[in-house]
Amino acid sequence: MHASITDRLDKGNSMQIFGKRRRSTYRSFTLVILLAWVGTLLIHSCAFQDFALNTGKEAVVKNEVQEPTVFQSEDYAIYRLEGGETSFSLAERFLGDAKKSWMIEDANRGIPFERSQVIVIPLKEANKGGLAVDGYQVVPILCYHRFAENCKSSLCIPIHIFDQQMRYLRNHNYRVITLSNLLDFLKYRHSLPKRSVVITIDDGYRSAYNIAYPILKKYGFTATLFIYTDYVGISKSAITWDQLRDLKTQGFEVGSHTVSHCDLTKKRRGENDQAYMARIKKELLVSKQIIDEELDQDTIYFAYPYSNYNQRILRLCHQAGYKIGLSVKRGGNPFFSDPLTLGRDPIIKKGMETFITRLTSFKKFSLQ
Repeated sequence: MHASITDRLDKGNSMQIFGKRRRSTYRSFTLVILLAWVGTLLIHSCAFQDFALNTGKEAVVKNEVQEPTVFQSEDYAIYRLEGGETSFSLAERFLGDAKKSWMIEDANRGIPFERSQVIVIPLKEANKGGLAVDGYQVVPILCYHRFAENCKSSLCIPIHIFDQQMRYLRNHNYRVITLSNLLDFLKYRHSLPKRSVVITIDDGYRSAYNIAYPILKKYGFTATLFIYTDYVGISKSAITWDQLRDLKTQGFEVGSHTVSHCDLTKKRRGENDQAYMARIKKELLVSKQIIDEELDQDTIYFAYPYSNYNQRILRLCHQAGYKIGLSVKRGGNPFFSDPLTLGRDPIIKKGMETFITRLTSFKKFSLQ
């Protein structure tokens, strides 16, 4: 009896005894190891629960025991860390974009990235609108103006307070995204990290470069600056075009805040409608043209001076080519927001308690 089974093993037909397809002893051993690794993942990672729900997808099991990718489907990869990998390097390898590292981090929250640890790598973006049965995701946009050691104006934030606020964002797992990221979310192209926040800085004070930039860089954050072009480079307190170019190379974005920072909704004394419209078009179009030429870009972000706009202004912004328009009306922005009427929270209070209330990233609303 034993000899008969051995003969069949030598001929590669052992699996026929059990009425299944033929497999080699080597691949059976690989399957045992795979089950052990998956068992480890089930114990240590809640992300495996999501993976287990996709059993209907065809999976590909790797043949080599030494291969770190031990399982892969259309939706997930199960990966055994070899040592030295980071969420950024894995995102670059599996997702083609290191900036999507948050997808790997969120799927493996609480799991240490150390040698031999098994992790889950999502291969597809899920829930692009941030919808849940009890509500939906909103993205807060923070609005700053000036920074200084000692501040007298409510629009000025002391250096130590700004540093404290940015440290809070990092320590509480907020991810600072760009307006470009937000636009993709609003167009339902890409999902965002659950605790996403945008940082903007208005007017073009030099303190955005001398003070805010080093602090943001320390925490790995960027921001979008909204400038009115008449102010750039005119004094020691104004940012320069060279400084703006430097910020762009570091991942910062630059948008328009008009030419002269005027209220777009108000006519000047004695101004007829024709003259008013010509002036407003200049504020919208010329500011964009100047920024485009100076920074070699297509400027598509606009911040309304004094937060004022109306339907006529919105129509002109659209015609000028702006794709995002920002006020300072408080509240987060869900994916179904009008991109030209997004809200922002002006950071003018000095206390951390008020700052924290501006970071709401989920709006409770029953969808059942």
